[in-house]
Amino acid sequence: MKSKRILGSVFLTIASIIWGAMFVVVKIIVDEVHPIQLVWLEYLIALVFLIGYSIMKREKWHINWPDLKLIFWIGIIGNTISLVAQEMGTGLSNAQTGSVITSTIPAFMIIFGWLILKEKLDKVKIFSVIIAILGVVMIVGLKMSGTNVILGVLLLVLDSIAWALMSVLVKKVKTYSSLQITIMSTVVAVVALTPFILSDMSSLTSINFLDPKVIWSLLYIGAVSTAVAYVMWNRGLQIVSAGSSGLFYLIQPIVGSFLGWLLLGEQISVGFVIGSALILASVWISVKYDGSSDEETQLASAGNSI
Repeated sequence: MKSKRILGSVFLTIASIIWGAMFVVVKIIVDEVHPIQLVWLEYLIALVFLIGYSIMKREKWHINWPDLKLIFWIGIIGNTISLVAQEMGTGLSNAQTGSVITSTIPAFMIIFGWLILKEKLDKVKIFSVIIAILGVVMIVGLKMSGTNVILGVLLLVLDSIAWALMSVLVKKVKTYSSLQITIMSTVVAVVALTPFILSDMSSLTSINFLDPKVIWSLLYIGAVSTAVAYVMWNRGLQIVSAGSSGLFYLIQPIVGSFLGWLLLGEQISVGFVIGSALILASVWISVKYDGSSDEETQLASAGNSI
């Protein structure tokens, strides 16, 4: 099943590249749209495309209560708690601190994969995570500055734990496709975030939805970054082991930094080159020596398709 793992790696890589590019788009639009409103809007836009694609595919929907409970928690933990903690944590600290702390996600995924999925806790996975974290530190630095930084750091740690737990829970869903998982977890997030939107409607009504910059940014963040990337990420998670899949998340700072240099004129340091090489090396090592059994891969893939 080596080809399955390669396919899963491709899905995870594409998702991470899309999310890496999203950082540039967010920088362009963040002055126009408040972060929480931006997230809520991107989920609404994503649902339009996701549901439309599901109708085109003529997917068969069914009720499976154990899986539905899992998807509910995926939506709450990964799409809501993780996102809110990330926005608040980054605001109280800074983007560099956020990048360094969220680089611990693969480590948490290995732990949850071991505790929940009973995946083997081997030396290759641990070594790969250490190399990847060092790579992120090389790219973004290690500057813990910002107002109320301790609370910010705690929130970013919560974000990392929540995202890692969500990613592992996705692997436990057996009877729904990655598209269906993404649709239902997104609905949960929209419902959970709506009270925050209703409590501050002025931030939503002040947005100039006729501005081409706002239109194209929202379409990218909603249709591409959320709809396409989430489906690919969830599909990749169903194929690649939790310990290995988390490392692909760290491709984001490489893409974000490169596009920031290319499109926004931001500087690229020697640390970026070294850090990028370390992250890519960690992903290659992890995939090449992934100890996931063929039986596990078959079970994860059975009955699921994009």
